Amino acid sequence: MRRLGAVMLVTALAIGFPGSPPAEAHGLGIDLDSATIPQLQDRMARGQLSATALTGAYLRRIRDVDPRVHAVLRTDPTALAQAAASDVRHRTGAVRGPLDGIPVLLKDNIDTREMPTTAGSLALAGPPPDADAVLVTRLRAAGAVVLGKTNLSEWANFRAERPTSGWSAVGGQTNNPYVLDRNPCGSSAGSAAAVAASLSQVAIGTETDGSIVCPAGMNGVVGHKPSLGVVSGTGVVPISSEQDTAGPMARNVVDAALTLSVLRGAGPDPFPGPESLRGKRIGLWRLPELGPDVDAVLTGAAERFRAAGAEVVEVTPPHQDRLAELEMPALLSEFHRDIDAYLATRRGPRDLAELIEFNRTHPRERSCFAGQELFERALAAPPTTDPRYRAIRAELTDLARRSIDDTLAAHHLDAIAAPTNPPAWTTDCRRGDNDIIPSSTPAAVAGYPSVSVPAGSIGELPVGLLLTAGDRQDFRLLSLASAAERVLPARRPPRYLPTG
Repeated sequence: MRRLGAVMLVTALAIGFPGSPPAEAHGLGIDLDSATIPQLQDRMARGQLSATALTGAYLRRIRDVDPRVHAVLRTDPTALAQAAASDVRHRTGAVRGPLDGIPVLLKDNIDTREMPTTAGSLALAGPPPDADAVLVTRLRAAGAVVLGKTNLSEWANFRAERPTSGWSAVGGQTNNPYVLDRNPCGSSAGSAAAVAASLSQVAIGTETDGSIVCPAGMNGVVGHKPSLGVVSGTGVVPISSEQDTAGPMARNVVDAALTLSVLRGAGPDPFPGPESLRGKRIGLWRLPELGPDVDAVLTGAAERFRAAGAEVVEVTPPHQDRLAELEMPALLSEFHRDIDAYLATRRGPRDLAELIEFNRTHPRERSCFAGQELFERALAAPPTTDPRYRAIRAELTDLARRSIDDTLAAHHLDAIAAPTNPPAWTTDCRRGDNDIIPSSTPAAVAGYPSVSVPAGSIGELPVGLLLTAGDRQDFRLLSLASAAERVLPARRPPRYLPTG
């Protein structure tokens, strides 16, 4: 019952959330695209909505809309039973919190004992894991309805040097719902596209560097990469325990914040609710390499922040070239260590060497791109016991933290703001991605929080604004993001255009 207070606390955030053309839930009178968790819980408390009806509406929408987007790999056959159990709790006054009865999709590198967890690879397409990931246990304990699993970039985009984001051998290609021949970005592609297309109220993604925030930006939704350790990584297919984290993706900040409150597990909900931008100091980090149209979106956001009373100063966080130089060597060693440990818990290839051989002997694994260069380089990388690796990781983490901490301190900033993404590129298996996007790297490597909110569009294609703050400032950053969301209000629902 304690967490119901969070619903009351943030209801003000939900009122007046920017409207959009309806993703109507038939017979419920709800626009799924704009409805927030507090609004849904208010209707449930009044007896105007059931979790069963809400879950059924999302299942119908997956059936009707997902064939254009290919974001959802599978739905959980127990979803309606989970919703019915929530309805009993709502009727008997035993509601477990703001996520009770709320449908949630999970990226398919998050272990679920009753559904396959494949990381997009045929190598893991056999029996499900033996246990739920810790974060799934927390969602179930909070009463959330686990609706199903989303497609992802195979092995979270850590297989080939030139991958195609949103493609996996298990799920094929996820499309950007705004323009279907454009890419959804990052490895949490299916989670972002599903939320953008209103196929679930929220979804869970994972990030090592950019894989929550870039898909969020490119699909016009909110994505929060938590501080390292805030969300348990137990039961999540790894790249690197030094950087990996799961986090929420939603159509608005309040839903992301409420979901993070459940994922983190312990302690009272520290989300302070809406804040004003008045008196806040924001560092504007321009990235001209993303092009003049993206820079114009950033300039427009800065002008709105200033009009709302914020002080905006231009900054350039230091050490970015060195971070780019050091990150991949560290991740290669960490991936070899961490993927071997994970594969030992599953049926299938027992280690990275066997996984490489599996890909060589299964043609479908090479049907979009053939490369597994990162796997091969990881196999040959120094072990994490090697002094060379230890020196690289120590320097890398130190420089990433200093790049943020020193910038915040030197300019007395509340946060750093940068563009999250360029406009989505055309998906092309032969060419691969076109994703030189450095804004996510400092927070990803440092283990600090970042959150992307919709900032505008270039034609039909969304661009996000990435906000970064210091370690464990997750809920303060989300509160600032909620203020930015209200000032910008840039989200609009997708139109599923075939090309553009």
